Amino acid sequence: MTLITMSTKDIDRFTVMTNLANKRINGVEAAEQMHLSARQVRRLKKRFVQNNPQSIVHQSRGRESNHKLKQSTADKIIKLLKSVYIGFGPTLAAEKLREIDKIKISDESLRTLMNKNKLWKPRQRKKNKEHREWRPRKENYGVLEQYDGSYHHWFFNRTEEDCLLLAVDDATGKITKAVFDHHEGILPTFNFWKAYITEKGKPASIYLDKFSTYKINHKSAEDNKELITQFQRACQDLNITLITAHSPEAKGRVERMFQTLQDRLVKELRLQNISDIESANKFLEDKFIPVFNQRFAVMPAKRTDLHRSLTKGDTENLNSIFSVHSRRVVMNDFTLRFKNRYFQLNQQQPVMVCRKDKILIEEHLDGNIKLKLRDGELKYAILPGRPEKEFKLKIPALTTGKPTYKPPINHPWRRQFLTNKINLQTVR
Repeated sequence: MTLITMSTKDIDRFTVMTNLANKRINGVEAAEQMHLSARQVRRLKKRFVQNNPQSIVHQSRGRESNHKLKQSTADKIIKLLKSVYIGFGPTLAAEKLREIDKIKISDESLRTLMNKNKLWKPRQRKKNKEHREWRPRKENYGVLEQYDGSYHHWFFNRTEEDCLLLAVDDATGKITKAVFDHHEGILPTFNFWKAYITEKGKPASIYLDKFSTYKINHKSAEDNKELITQFQRACQDLNITLITAHSPEAKGRVERMFQTLQDRLVKELRLQNISDIESANKFLEDKFIPVFNQRFAVMPAKRTDLHRSLTKGDTENLNSIFSVHSRRVVMNDFTLRFKNRYFQLNQQQPVMVCRKDKILIEEHLDGNIKLKLRDGELKYAILPGRPEKEFKLKIPALTTGKPTYKPPINHPWRRQFLTNKINLQTVR
């Protein structure tokens, strides 16, 4: 006696096939009840008449799948996971097995194999009690760039953390630019956005957090809107709108991207044996970002690129815009003190310079320092030490050239000096 295990679906099919064999219904009606084609019903009827109930059960039941992973291949995969792809997740490991080792395996099959061998622990889904709604993506590429920096142990043989500066387009989810640096200060940020704008153009707006590089968070800044950071001033000059997020979730695309890169990028750098910033930046630009965007970027709702081209004025003043601006007052001896250095202004200048004038000091990204007053670039020399206090005190102002006019002896300006001289001789 043979024992046949049937599911509820098999039992229902057995009833229909019994009615069909006894001619209570025809083939069309049987096909409708079992949701099969008439051709398949004819095959089932032929097997049912020959083998009776056994024909209802699927012929592959109890057999090994034709697509089952070979044990030798499974052993090879496990060996690679324990030696080369240590710490890799199923998705990334499956990619590398297909790309490097030419082993074709799906993400879920590898996940099952890793779970079975205790190389991967499934993550529990987080129960988010707070209700949040998705903000729809922007429709066009270049409308909104989400920007942030992430401090992390990006390199496998470095003890200190480095910073990855990252811009993600809101419409496409594409990594538009990524650069490694030591910190998230103003100079790395200026270098990042100067290169971005030169290459792609000006985005309409940038979405970022309230880090001190991007926003003054002192309470007095709420009442005094003139208190702005260097980055805010540069974006105002370029007509780029800055939007500050009140929570990490608000700029979730770039935050989620950091989570992905802290897993994928760290392992990619380890596989490439890259442990310095310069090589990592080259790898990002040449290989990682193009491949990553090709796989994960989405199509925007509208195809128009809304990055704006640099105007002639932007191009001419780009170095000045992306420089650190400071102001200092001209002292009585026509010197300026800035960062413990003294700058002596030349006697001839493109514009008139008086004592107590406020001079704009620009620290360019290449290390050059420029002094400006009323759109004129001042000429100066750096003094080796502190200047003497009486240095050129008789000069009333610095002018554009040497004076050629000499007033006559009876000129009112000279008359008072002549009168004083006569009085002095009389007293003697």
